[in-house]
Amino acid sequence: MPVEPLSQQEIEERLTDLPGWSLDGDRLSRTYRLASHAAATAMVVHIAQVQDELDHHSDLTLGYNTVSVRVHTHSAGGAVTEKDVELAHRVEDLAPGHGAH
Repeated sequence: MPVEPLSQQEIEERLTDLPGWSLDGDRLSRTYRLASHAAATAMVVHIAQVQDELDHHSDLTLGYNTVSVRVHTHSAGGAVTEKDVELAHRVEDLAPGHGAH
């Protein structure tokens, strides 16, 4: 089943439930700060597990004590879709367990 792109208004509405997330060009984006490099690495691994579960993958950037997530849907021409919003919510749900803010 094809995934439909969200309109600008729909994206803005979805972002109200995702504090810290923003639209960066054509992607949903957020950077988290963590206590250490090990904590950031553990969060990346956890996000990767969720992405495999959803069969939807983001660009992850691991810094010294940061994790940046950028996501859009390739099969929708690189647009933001509900799949991206779902992944963002799942990342938000797991972030506190890693001490991310």
